[in-house]
Amino acid sequence: MGQLQGKVCIVTGAARGIGAAVAESFLREGGRVLMTDIDTAALDAAATRIRSQPGSGGALVTAVQDVADEACWQDIVSQAVREWGRVDVLVNNAGYGMLKPVTEITLDEWRRMMAVNCESVFLGIKHAAAAMKAAGGGSIINVSSILGIAGMAGTTAYSATKGAVRLLSKAAAVEFGESASGIRVNSIHPGFTDTPAIDNSLRAREDGEAMVEAVARLHPIGRLARAEEIAAAVLFLASNASSFMTGAELVVDGGYTAR
Repeated sequence: MGQLQGKVCIVTGAARGIGAAVAESFLREGGRVLMTDIDTAALDAAATRIRSQPGSGGALVTAVQDVADEACWQDIVSQAVREWGRVDVLVNNAGYGMLKPVTEITLDEWRRMMAVNCESVFLGIKHAAAAMKAAGGGSIINVSSILGIAGMAGTTAYSATKGAVRLLSKAAAVEFGESASGIRVNSIHPGFTDTPAIDNSLRAREDGEAMVEAVARLHPIGRLARAEEIAAAVLFLASNASSFMTGAELVVDGGYTAR
């Protein structure tokens, strides 16, 4: 029996990268997975690829979602409950990065990043919680970053959002724990991960491969993470194997923050 057999799981930002790897892992472990993303074409392509993989023990559906829209969150949770009767796991993974000096960031850019990377996590927790309580509990995993723990030049807005996710997770964990809701909340902090986001932000540069190699060397292990390595850690937090963990920050960074 899979680690998530029969559990209903919502994964945001699931069209590519870590989110797609998480959805694939959950499906393999028997989860009933609702994959969401704002990019319809990429979401459909990811779902088709994941469904074609052998050995999946669960069920998979998709939905287009703007994670910064509260009404959309209400619809997503309602869809999961209509489809399978409950919500057991929420992975708040959707987000994006921006490499820009703090003096050049516009207020609109700042607010948009806050909405997508941070407010979306608040909305997900808020609207999934009622369904989880009705099911007797659940696990919420919020994808933060090593840049929510340590600073880096050019990542001011991104680090602010990911640092907020880190402490939002802890406060929600205490609140749900003290209310005996059965809901656990943890954050995960990946190192730099070899995903399309790296392709778009680093490899797209004229000196792209040199930049990727330089970033890889920041990790004592000497390489970027693979999306499936981060997904394995998310699976642990989603499963009963982590039943005594809440309010924790799981760092999966190849030693980046150990320096």
